[in-house]
Amino acid sequence: MIKSMTGFGRAECNTDTKSLIIEMKAVNHRYSDISFKMPKVLAPFEIQMRNVLKEYITRGKVDLFFTYQDKSEGNQKISYNQELAGEYVSYMKQMSEQFDLPYELRAGQLAKFPDVLTIEEVPTDEEALWQFVEPVLREACTGFLEARKTEGKRLYEDLIGKLDHMLTIVDAVEERFPDIIKEYRAKLVDKVKDLLEGATIEESRIAAEVTIFADKLCVDEEIVRLRSHVAGAKEILEQADHSESNTESIGRKLDFLAQEMNREANTILSKANDLVVSNYGIDLKTEIERVREQIQNIE
Repeated sequence: MIKSMTGFGRAECNTDTKSLIIEMKAVNHRYSDISFKMPKVLAPFEIQMRNVLKEYITRGKVDLFFTYQDKSEGNQKISYNQELAGEYVSYMKQMSEQFDLPYELRAGQLAKFPDVLTIEEVPTDEEALWQFVEPVLREACTGFLEARKTEGKRLYEDLIGKLDHMLTIVDAVEERFPDIIKEYRAKLVDKVKDLLEGATIEESRIAAEVTIFADKLCVDEEIVRLRSHVAGAKEILEQADHSESNTESIGRKLDFLAQEMNREANTILSKANDLVVSNYGIDLKTEIERVREQIQNIE
């Protein structure tokens, strides 16, 4: 199935002790470029997260945003440095005796001395935390993938429509060609009559001149190749749309065909000696460029 490189996914989980929100969005990129914005406590899981994302994403610039809260009350503890507190007391007594000062020390005062009491983070149970995070990440990826598939369906329909429109332009160019020859022949006969002041000229000479002109303008080969490229592009799209396998390479194949289409359109324009065909050629190049822009959105 065709997938777009643009997409959005979101998942959320709340428990009595934890809450987590994961949002992910993507835009076009030639390769896979994944970035994370998450709290420090989740940083150790980046490698595991990337391995999960590989199952869902092959190309695109993807940004993931994590909002995590630990609601448990036991995630911090107070540590009491008894040895250091004893040293403070000992030196305070020594100073009192040495300088004949009253010795007054309360426990509350001692607790305020540096490093007597410290607050420490309780070590995180990483295995349990990852078991909490992974299902939420996969849920976000699933929603993200569905969004890409939905957008990919729109891409498929739009590209098929543009390719069909290109065929109508090619048909119009082909239909116009006999009229160009007729108009040229009529102008040539009128011009010769004017030059020869009404005298007749051999029909064979007129026919020969018209044949030379027609050869110069002939775009039959270009039209055949254009139709072939358009048919090839539609076939690739239709096969990909009905396939559940990885469609990573179809963007490159379609881009190559679009380049070839553009080459044939340029040749038609260079051969055109007719305003109508020139306009058709410009329309054709415009549509090809639109196709190429849309192809860049395919994963």
